[in-house]
Amino acid sequence: MEKGNNQPSAANIMQIGTGFWASKILLAAVNFQLFSLLAEKKTMSAQQIKTALQLKCTDRSVYDFLDALAAFKFLDREGLLETARYSNSKDSELFLDKNKPSYIGGILEMLNNRLYRFWGNLEEGLLTGLPQNEVKDGLENPFVALYRDPVKLTEFINAMGGIQMGNFMAFARQFDFSKYKTLTDAGGASGLLSVMVAKYQDHMTCTSFDLPAVESMANDNIQRFQLADRVKTKSGDFFSEPIPKGDVVVMGNILHDWNEEKKLILMKKAYDAIPVGGAFVAIENVIDDERTQNPFGLMMSLNMLIETGEGFDYTFADFNRWAKVVGFGSTSVVPLAGSSSAVIAYK
Repeated sequence: MEKGNNQPSAANIMQIGTGFWASKILLAAVNFQLFSLLAEKKTMSAQQIKTALQLKCTDRSVYDFLDALAAFKFLDREGLLETARYSNSKDSELFLDKNKPSYIGGILEMLNNRLYRFWGNLEEGLLTGLPQNEVKDGLENPFVALYRDPVKLTEFINAMGGIQMGNFMAFARQFDFSKYKTLTDAGGASGLLSVMVAKYQDHMTCTSFDLPAVESMANDNIQRFQLADRVKTKSGDFFSEPIPKGDVVVMGNILHDWNEEKKLILMKKAYDAIPVGGAFVAIENVIDDERTQNPFGLMMSLNMLIETGEGFDYTFADFNRWAKVVGFGSTSVVPLAGSSSAVIAYK
């Protein structure tokens, strides 16, 4: 007798329980720059890949590694075992070749080099409420150290900008800018959100506001897009200084770094920076109000536990409550790329 569709199954349990296996296979391939290699060579055998990557494991392990990547649709494969030829899938070719401007592997590199091992301490983070990153071992906060190393800082900012580019483009196209003329991106990092808004909304003038260490990177992007006439930078700390005035103030992946008290402080500073009729926009992995449909948002929120101890992602209902406390009027939400949304509060 056939089993009904509603019969209990352990498949999802095992898929999630072994999920770190799949994750590490992809992260290892990114770390090896396998996709960049295949973008250059177009197609390679397992033996050629083994030699190029200097792998000392058995041939069978190499086949397992590459065939798993093919099963996950990161690689295309023709032939089998000794006769197999491997090439990048369409998505890998575009997004995982380090030599393309569309590369999003920077965030994956950080996941591999930092967060993979820290997530092994999730239980301790939940038990203690304390960060589980470098700070746990008595080392300096990694982001403080990051801002002192220009090379690493550039890599990090470019990685974050690359992963957010889809959201920035969607926001620039979908938000109604018709009532506004100026925008301030508070915590603007590489300036890409301001650049995208200016690119797609030719009546807008934008300011990217962040710490002095990233100003040169933002200016480089502004020059690259030839938008210096309508996009400028301003250096400062949004906790210790006023946010520069703008009809629209945006914070992209900023609020989730902080506890509720500091979230409210930042929202109040944004409120003070906009005129009546102006808008405050937060771009985040906003969790659905029922907390069932955006697992990535929930995982990102737990990542804030790992990184900060007190930071967390939030629902639209949470945002509405904070907006009311600060004094905003109406609110709205605009879905962006993937699991991200723009939540908007109007003054």
